[in-house]
Amino acid sequence: MTGGADHILLVGGGHAHIAVLADWERQGLPARRATLLTPHRHLRYSGMVPGWISGRYRDDEGLIDLAALAERAGARINLGRCVAIDPETRFVTTEREERIAFDLASLDTGGVGRAQRLLGEDPRLVDLRPIERFVHTIEQMPPRADGPPRIAVIGGGAGGVEIAFALRNSARSARSPEVRLVTGSEGLLPGFGIWTRRLVQRELATQGIALICKDASFEGGMLRAGGQSLEPFDLAIAALGSDAPDWPGEGGLACDPHGFVLVDAHQHSISHPHVFATGDMARRVDRVVPPSGVHAVHAGPIMAQNLRAAGEGREPAGVYRPRPASLYLLSTGDGSAIASYGPFAAQGRWAGTLKHRIDTGWIAQYSREGSGGS
Repeated sequence: MTGGADHILLVGGGHAHIAVLADWERQGLPARRATLLTPHRHLRYSGMVPGWISGRYRDDEGLIDLAALAERAGARINLGRCVAIDPETRFVTTEREERIAFDLASLDTGGVGRAQRLLGEDPRLVDLRPIERFVHTIEQMPPRADGPPRIAVIGGGAGGVEIAFALRNSARSARSPEVRLVTGSEGLLPGFGIWTRRLVQRELATQGIALICKDASFEGGMLRAGGQSLEPFDLAIAALGSDAPDWPGEGGLACDPHGFVLVDAHQHSISHPHVFATGDMARRVDRVVPPSGVHAVHAGPIMAQNLRAAGEGREPAGVYRPRPASLYLLSTGDGSAIASYGPFAAQGRWAGTLKHRIDTGWIAQYSREGSGGS
């Protein structure tokens, strides 16, 4: 790569772009101009949403002010949503039909919800993605006159488990909701160690959360799992991961069969090296990196390093290499948490305290005080 970039465009306000903006704030822009294109002024950190539901955090906690961070970094912010990219002519298009030119682009918009595709349509179905819509739904959930709310959480991964515990301990309902966790046929916490699964299963039983290890779907206006009706219920929350957005593949970027942008070890698009992609919308061709918030957070500084190098006309060299095992702290909604690291697992309030410190520490480093602003 020779020469530098005149204009760097960050598409999306995801975890990696938070780290990129913080790098620009500390070291200055690696280009003459930079723009952050994002539909939301604030990033809500998904790791703190269960704590917000259970009342540990206020409404304004767990938020990063993207506009303020971009301003401190010397970047312009455009509050819009990308709907198309032309990597050949180097333009993106927003939903307002505004065209934005770039020399280098970095994509970190996250995936899109897939609840309706997998489960079918129903007005009571809410996807965890986008997180802003999910939070709004929880805020607006009306109380039941004849008893506690009845909620089905669909998805047996870490996200579904934490949301189920949070809702059972919800501070946003006058009465503690009745919660069912429907994991699907893969069961509870696939990919986690047996001791983690046992601790979670025991805690689900202690808190009175029903566990159903069957595939769910809407049939004839009813939610069913393994032939069993889950009616009546008020809300079905899908924690099923994400699909890829359509526009990267439609624009000509190389994608896998599911539409995720294919990138090399340095997060370059394998078809258009002046485009980077990371997070839930990208897939590495050199190794498997699971789509997890843990990896998104840790990959952010590497993305910042590589985008700076590219902006300054140097070849990016940083590679994010996941550790053999990652530490997961699964909040149980009552101030405690279950710690999982490879085959090891433990439970206690100490784990809840550790999770709180890690989450609030990550937020703090991108606040004005945490990033050194005045």
